[in-house]
Amino acid sequence: MLSRFMSGPHPAKRRLVAMSSHLGNGPQNGGPTGPAGQTRAKVLTIDSMNPLVKKVEYAVRGPIVARATELEKELEKGVPKPFKQVIKANIGDAHAMGQKPITFLRQVISLCVNPDLLKDESFPADVRERARRILQGCKGGSLDDVMAVPLHTLLESHGIGSYSDSVGVEVIRKDIAAYIERRDGFPSDPDNIFLSTGASDAIKNMVKLMVRGEGRDQTGVMIPIPQYPLYSAVVAELNAVQVNYYLDEDNNWALDIAELERSVKEAREHCTPRVLCVINPGNPTGQVLSKKNVQEIIKFAAREHLFLMADEVYQDNIYADGCAFHSFKKTLFELGPEYAGLELASFHSTSKGYMGECGFRGGYMEVINMDPQVKLQLKKLVSTKLCPPVSGQATMDCVVNPPQPGEPSYESFIKEKTAVLKSLAERAKLVAETFNSIEGVTCNTVQGAMYAFPRIHLPPRAVEKAKSLGQSPDGFYALQLLEQAGICVVPGSGFGQRDGTYHFRTTILPQPDKLKIFMDAFTAFHNKFLQEYSD
Repeated sequence: MLSRFMSGPHPAKRRLVAMSSHLGNGPQNGGPTGPAGQTRAKVLTIDSMNPLVKKVEYAVRGPIVARATELEKELEKGVPKPFKQVIKANIGDAHAMGQKPITFLRQVISLCVNPDLLKDESFPADVRERARRILQGCKGGSLDDVMAVPLHTLLESHGIGSYSDSVGVEVIRKDIAAYIERRDGFPSDPDNIFLSTGASDAIKNMVKLMVRGEGRDQTGVMIPIPQYPLYSAVVAELNAVQVNYYLDEDNNWALDIAELERSVKEAREHCTPRVLCVINPGNPTGQVLSKKNVQEIIKFAAREHLFLMADEVYQDNIYADGCAFHSFKKTLFELGPEYAGLELASFHSTSKGYMGECGFRGGYMEVINMDPQVKLQLKKLVSTKLCPPVSGQATMDCVVNPPQPGEPSYESFIKEKTAVLKSLAERAKLVAETFNSIEGVTCNTVQGAMYAFPRIHLPPRAVEKAKSLGQSPDGFYALQLLEQAGICVVPGSGFGQRDGTYHFRTTILPQPDKLKIFMDAFTAFHNKFLQEYSD
């Protein structure tokens, strides 16, 4: 029937062909044709598109990662390679690297997605209570007595399949505020909480609010180097000015206030710095700021009249002895009335920590001391995207409202959470120690987060070879590592680094058995690489 339709001189076929041509499938380079059969020039070309988009780079999903995917497909087809598998250590995706989901989180989300399961009493009572609370919150109903809400009412609501308020489900924002109060010991207002599509979307919205001006009035955004490429990408896309400040590699990637002062002073010669971004614990460097350092940063931001953005998505990932997470909000409030007016936005996410729920895209932002009129503009801005994924919001609620002592899920939850963080701490130590045992590689202690950022000391011949191919030296190294050992890491040039130094970022997320394969293969490759390019 279909073949007859497409092959015969049926009028419908002629209409289909004409429509296909009109939609851009006509002759001559695939372009649409005009009345005279001539090719019509495309409206959107690489030369006519938004030039700011072309400036955006995102190394953690760049060309080396694309090549890693190609290699995986080649292996599936039986193409011979010097390795049996591709280990993607380019991105902090815990579940993709074999980490098991936390049972409590997945159970609650399952009931939210399929409320019929609320009738299944094999689910723990606290799981069912959390799901009912979230589902009732999605309806905007009273939460005075969640269990008193008729079950059939929740089953008819379809819950998280509906839009929420643009700033997020109210009950979830209240739970986040309560979590922050428990963490910091200071009040938190749910009206200052904005749920988001991961932390990334909230970060972009905050930068968007502050971009303005031209020339010396153009907004400068201070970001750490090395940095997470989201920041440089957002700055490029929004036409702000990237203002680099360098972390001190010789001092375990510490943040030196003197370096901040140098950076802001030099930046004011050509732009107006308005925002200071800090990542703590650090990505890609894995350092954890001391309380004194956090205090110094707050005082610097106040002194220089900067809006402070604190990326705290790794706050649960602390490994090194003597290190602890100190939130910027708590430290700000502890400093007293002299700094009470400092504007601060802090960010958290479901993607990291012990949860690793990247795919749900859950996150939130808390804003402190924001001008009320600006807050209204922020609410308007987030409303243009309707709302963050409600499944991600529900996941965030599980993170900030976990099982409590005495509840049925508590013991298993604590056991799973503790096991994940203990294993990550062991892998953080193993990765740094192994890198430091290899000639030509140095690596600082991975105090927190999920990454190591080792420095590779490349022979001059390797640097020359890379430049002859039009590649960065660390990019050349990373590509060779992928092609010869099947290991996918991200070149340090994608994060920023001091001139003349070369690094790469790797996650510590491969499970212990795969991590051993990773380190053995890396060691063999690196030694061979040094032998090949040494004089």
